[in-house]
Amino acid sequence: MNNLARLIIKGGVLSPGELKVICHTVEELDMDAISFGSRQDILLPDQVDNLNLKKIGNFDLVTSQTDRVENIMSSYVCSDIFPSTLWLTGDKYLYLLEQFRKPTALKVNITDPKQRLVPLFTGHLNFIASDHEDYWFLYVRLPDWSKTVAYPALVFSWDMAKITSTIESILKEEPDSVDMIFELVNDAIDTNNITIDKPLFLPFHPFPYYEGMNRIGNDRYWLGLYWRNNRYDLNFLKAMCALCVECKIGKIQITPWKSFIVKGIPANAKVQWEKFLGKFGINVRHSMLELNWHIPVGNDAAYQLKKYLVKNFDENDISTYGLTFGITDYVKKAYYFTSIVIEKNNPPDDYAGFKTRDTYNILHAKNFDPNTREYIIYVQDIDKNELSDLLIELSKLYFEQLGAENEETTVKKTIEETTEVEVYQCKNCLTVYNEVYGDLTQNIAENTPFEELNDNYRCSICDAPKSDFEKKIFIQKVSATINHQ
Repeated sequence: MNNLARLIIKGGVLSPGELKVICHTVEELDMDAISFGSRQDILLPDQVDNLNLKKIGNFDLVTSQTDRVENIMSSYVCSDIFPSTLWLTGDKYLYLLEQFRKPTALKVNITDPKQRLVPLFTGHLNFIASDHEDYWFLYVRLPDWSKTVAYPALVFSWDMAKITSTIESILKEEPDSVDMIFELVNDAIDTNNITIDKPLFLPFHPFPYYEGMNRIGNDRYWLGLYWRNNRYDLNFLKAMCALCVECKIGKIQITPWKSFIVKGIPANAKVQWEKFLGKFGINVRHSMLELNWHIPVGNDAAYQLKKYLVKNFDENDISTYGLTFGITDYVKKAYYFTSIVIEKNNPPDDYAGFKTRDTYNILHAKNFDPNTREYIIYVQDIDKNELSDLLIELSKLYFEQLGAENEETTVKKTIEETTEVEVYQCKNCLTVYNEVYGDLTQNIAENTPFEELNDNYRCSICDAPKSDFEKKIFIQKVSATINHQ
């Protein structure tokens, strides 16, 4: 990482024109690719020789010689395509990010708790949307703190930037508690905080599939692109930016998983985009085994370990749907945000200068949910050739406990009944439309009868017309749970 330069892409959002300027500038530095970082920034794959180059386009360039600057991470990339808090629209994110006029020295996360693609707690200041419009929970974990602690009030949207700036200015006083920060901030600036009336609720959602061409509503698509080696070819990116402009697409969004998403592709341009991807030989059908990994940038050993483990998973037909994996150096002070973590141990000090075998630890998040911020050691000091079997064993354990109640709660008794449910099923791919749930992918509300759907409604999976759906009667089990002492 010390040999990489970073472009600070605020919130992971940039326009096709801005990305094109970046591509042309990087070409002038004799490079042929860029990479993406885990905080939605852009990484230049080699050391930048011209250290006087402070900006590329509108974006700050950070090198090893630059004072500490961190990127603001946001879940703007998830708006319109994944579950979201009703008031937190894409436009709202852009207005919020516009507040931050100066680079930040602290890591700031601005996220929706209902999505899973962007981590909630990996920043020093973590703003998480509440149910109250324009108010946010704030969870603080300053660089020297060992735990993330809740700020004792909900923060107003338009106070976020000045609260961030104020906290950065009081770091010299070495605040050691969130109460001290709260007092210092309130002494320094006027804010529009409100009282927390209920704690933050974090529903569990499986990790989403974020690649390929996917439908939004009836007339738009979004495209997720991921490359294994995280080296995105400049010629491809420049051509893609031109196609975005042609299709009147205003934003490109970087994910924390070293990929990017383009939203708002018109339905009548879908074939044009598919031809474009084919022309450049772009694969958009990687398995979840590939997509759910977070590995250190520029660490070839970690990349090779991932390839080795994914190959073993694939050969054993293992499902990892909903799980995420991270590889990290044991000595690194990491902010984990994956379900399962593989830590590489440092060689013992007594054997300095000698070649020793690598050993690893495996940890997993409590309930396999990274948002718990609690990690449990599964095994320690194991060889590389033991990793696959143990990770397969752990993934099976995840599915066994998925949906189970906390063992500490009251013992419950379940009564099951059956009922008939009328649904409509696509005869091509067997996708089911149930009016109880509607179709979130096409903005169709719950309890919308199939007969009331527009005639241009199409299957969200295979794009078949409405006429290809057949009425079916399913027998559904309904469970009623009662406390049983």
